[in-house]
Amino acid sequence: MFAVSARSPMPGRRDLLKWTASLAALAAGGGGAGIARAQQAPAEDAAAQQFSFDQLTADMRAAAARAFEPAPRPEGFLGELGYDDYRQIRFRPDHARWQDPALRFRVHGFHMGWLYADPVRLFEVVDGRAQEMHFTTADFEYRNQLADRIPPDAELPGLAGFRLHHPLNRPDVMDELVAFLGASYFRAVGRGNAYGISARGLAINTATTAPEEFPRFTRFWLERPAPGAAHAVVHAALEGPSVTGAYRFIITPGAETVMEVTARLFFRADVVQLGVAPLTSMFLFAEKNRAGYDDYRPNVHDSNGLRIARADGDMLWRPLNNPPNLAGSYFAEASPRAFGLYQRDRDFDNYQDPEARYELRPSLQVEPLGDWGAGSVRLVEIPTGHEINDNIVAFWVPEAPVKAGEAREFAYRLRWGALAPDPAQTLAWVHETRSGQAGISGGTPNPGQRKFVIDFRGGILAQLPADADVKAVTSVLNGEIITTTMQRIAGTDIWRVVMDVAAKNGATVELGAHIAGYDRRLTETWLYQWINI
Repeated sequence: MFAVSARSPMPGRRDLLKWTASLAALAAGGGGAGIARAQQAPAEDAAAQQFSFDQLTADMRAAAARAFEPAPRPEGFLGELGYDDYRQIRFRPDHARWQDPALRFRVHGFHMGWLYADPVRLFEVVDGRAQEMHFTTADFEYRNQLADRIPPDAELPGLAGFRLHHPLNRPDVMDELVAFLGASYFRAVGRGNAYGISARGLAINTATTAPEEFPRFTRFWLERPAPGAAHAVVHAALEGPSVTGAYRFIITPGAETVMEVTARLFFRADVVQLGVAPLTSMFLFAEKNRAGYDDYRPNVHDSNGLRIARADGDMLWRPLNNPPNLAGSYFAEASPRAFGLYQRDRDFDNYQDPEARYELRPSLQVEPLGDWGAGSVRLVEIPTGHEINDNIVAFWVPEAPVKAGEAREFAYRLRWGALAPDPAQTLAWVHETRSGQAGISGGTPNPGQRKFVIDFRGGILAQLPADADVKAVTSVLNGEIITTTMQRIAGTDIWRVVMDVAAKNGATVELGAHIAGYDRRLTETWLYQWINI
């Protein structure tokens, strides 16, 4: 017998506000439709329809030849639900779909309303045939005064999204595993994680001169898992002004929850910038920039670095920023092995937030399957003063521009979990980045200069003595490195590189550092962008 975990992507007001801020740009988009009584089911529901991923692909290819039509705004009580109302709505766990005790997954729904006006339709696939999964107001609990405004047993035109539950952390508890909610956003966790970073199906024109588009998953097909099956298969239809798409997610929960994603895309219009496998996270402050925050917590972030595994085996680590102005970085690559946003610090003492539990937020790695060719990993950092705002975005940008009428396919693997550095890896990893005034500690600040402290840990370097024949290799663009020192911290396996850097006021400075010796690179390559203001 399973119990249902109370864990939710929106467990409290702060996390609900976080979802609000992330999706506020969608509020002006399309909406849903009116409601009908439960006995008035759509005529198309009379019989199950044949379904396959290839059939969905053909349907979305055909849809790309038609003009995009946004959904109408919702009518009735669905159009009247506000933020405070939405907080009073919960799906009833005893109404979960797939209640068969032999099944290791459960389906819960998110209610339409407030920012989530667009209806999302769910279908169950059994033996290659799909039948719509209907939901009514009886499937939800409406708390306090809201219950008086809700018609009983009313058929809903769809859901805002859904989530899958699975016995992830205990064999007798159905923990929330993955949630699809809002546009093409989704979140997942590995064992022991709490929700943090999000992924999206696609990013269109993010941080460009063209208006950003938010294509959305309008329909999902959930394959009913076999008894005892260890994975779930979800298909989705993506629709937007410039693109349609057919998606397949093969979701395998575990210490690392793994998703095998296939995206088949069909373009209605030219796209200024295509963002593949986009990741969205939050970085407010850490050791290097917390001086501007009067906060008892040492760190506030869902992720603290972008990591890129290059085709040649080199590893890049770019600590995240909360910049004074919108900032963008491009990392040119050819067929990268992986990239992702990581939360490396797993010590509660370094966060001191018993509600947010930032030390439990998952890292998320993207592993391209097949040859993605030439392109770049783009990192977008947006200034913010609040932790409810997701201000970090990373995605792959193909080198070849996208034109109307084109079709493209991308396959990749997503890994959600702690993703701790492998102690067997040969390269030392960036353990911490700190920053402060340049010059002698406690002395008079040097105008236009900044000190950067990079700690490397692990790998072969950790086994070398303090007098080993190694050196710090540094680089700078749009600035000047005044001094560089390196030492092994006594009693630890940490090697520290310290740089004092000078730059003109307003300059955007690109920095790099790694440790090398014995004719080889011994660490990840640390990269950083400093805006001198």
